[in-house]
Amino acid sequence: MTQEHLKRVLVTGANGYQGGAVARLLAAQGHDVRGLVRDVAKAAEDGSGFTPVHGDLSSAESLRAAFRGATHAVVVMPLEYDLDTVTHYARNVADAALEAGVRRIVFNTNTPLPDETTDRPGFETRRRAEEVLRAGGVPVVTIRPPVYLENLFSPWNGPAIVNDGVLAYPLPAEQRAAWMSHEDLAKVAARALDEDVPAGQVLHVGGADVLTGPELAAVLGQALGRDVRYLPLEVTQFEQGLAGLLGAPAAAGIAGIYHHVGGGQAPDLLAPRPAAVEDALGIRLTPTIEWVKAQPWEHWAHNGE
Repeated sequence: MTQEHLKRVLVTGANGYQGGAVARLLAAQGHDVRGLVRDVAKAAEDGSGFTPVHGDLSSAESLRAAFRGATHAVVVMPLEYDLDTVTHYARNVADAALEAGVRRIVFNTNTPLPDETTDRPGFETRRRAEEVLRAGGVPVVTIRPPVYLENLFSPWNGPAIVNDGVLAYPLPAEQRAAWMSHEDLAKVAARALDEDVPAGQVLHVGGADVLTGPELAAVLGQALGRDVRYLPLEVTQFEQGLAGLLGAPAAAGIAGIYHHVGGGQAPDLLAPRPAAVEDALGIRLTPTIEWVKAQPWEHWAHNGE
């Protein structure tokens, strides 16, 4: 990579699944990557190829230090759904990026957003963060992904899929969704940093296949060599399970998105056209069956014991 194409990128949430995938890909591409983390020692042990820097979105001072010398940034908000708190985070990011002379921010909303405003904090905190970043003086490209394939390969889904042949998820059976991997999200974010991708736009992104729940279960069954059936999960039940892992406020914020979609108010919200993403960015999205076959599902055999 020539010096003129080298970017010095700050990636927030680099100790998370999404931010970590972005930081690792950018580092593998040869960019100088700093990952904003709360635990530098733990991040350094991972050997992910990026430089961990301590910082917190609530601290303007730590963000100014982390952004110093950066030319680009990829930003995702943590699982926080208080509007004032997220607004504060976004303003700190916007101010630090402007002071550092950052040329472009790619903002991952971590969810699609309905055109109309709603009473769902899961949507409206991200809409507010996007507005704050866009008003901050640094060019912004927004990426709005749907749901993640990694949600399937998880302690709350993996064992049931492998051992019981059941995919339970809080979406109606007929709901179409373009399930996306974190790796494909990273491809999109990395590409959106490039100057030939016009700033100011919103990229409605998703995975290579738009599938209903039963269609997704069929793909899992084909890849795993067993029957898998789809079970629509009650969103309230889903929220209760998440609360034990993430706490009640975060669980309520996430569950509100599924309440909205499952209520039929936004039938196409999770189903952007894959070809539009590939054509606009010149990237290849990973087919769902290819992603499924690449996962070590044996980890979940007999509930991972």
